[in-house]
Order: sequence, then structure tokens, then C-alpha cells
Amino acid sequence: MLGMGKNRVFGTAKVGDRGQIVIPQEARRFFGISPGDTLLILGNERSGLVVTKPEVLHDLADKILGEKDETDGT
Repeated sequence: MLGMGKNRVFGTAKVGDRGQIVIPQEARRFFGISPGDTLLILGNERSGLVVTKPEVLHDLADKILGEKDETDGT
């Protein structure tokens, strides 16, 4: 069920005149997002948008490259 475990619904965000959105307070607290933090925006037409901390991709890249190194024997 959405809202339990790993998946959560934090509410909605309205796009303002300047294209800005406000991330709901509960989501900011849950993910440790503070004023001045940089967020990465990814997306495609089919799946929509993903908003995440850039560190998430660094961790993923390390994991992918680490797995590649193990298979290459390097």
C-alpha cells in the first residue's frame, strides 16, 4: 500500500508563476532537505519527473562502477 514502507505520499505541490514548487514539509524532514540544498531533476515523457539529491546518483555510479570492476577483474 502506498504510504507504507518504502513508498510514501507526501502531498502535492502547486507550480507558482515563476515555475517554483514547494516541497511539503514532511518530505523535506524525511529526506533531510534544507534551504540552500541542491536537488537533481530528471525525467522523461513516459515516466515523468524525479527529484532527488545528487548524492543518490553518485552512490549509484559507485555501485555500477564497483560491480563492473569486479566483473572485469580490475
